[in-house]
Amino acid sequence: MVKKLTKHGNSLALVLDRGILDLLEIDADTSLNIKTDGKCLIVTPAQTPARQKKFQAALEDGNRRYGKMLKRLA
Repeated sequence: MVKKLTKHGNSLALVLDRGILDLLEIDADTSLNIKTDGKCLIVTPAQTPARQKKFQAALEDGNRRYGKMLKRLA
């Protein structure tokens, strides 16, 4: 996907499509971490306590459901 920056006051903005926002589960209130490796811009949702708790619950559920199978595959 190729995007262009949009003029926003004295700054430039990158407009994200709804599909990307839904996939990453972010909205206008989500804090984002922005960093670069010198060549790429990397934007990730910030790890808030609520988001971390949701991730941990999903991880534990996955381990409970598929842990034995994943150990056998390893």
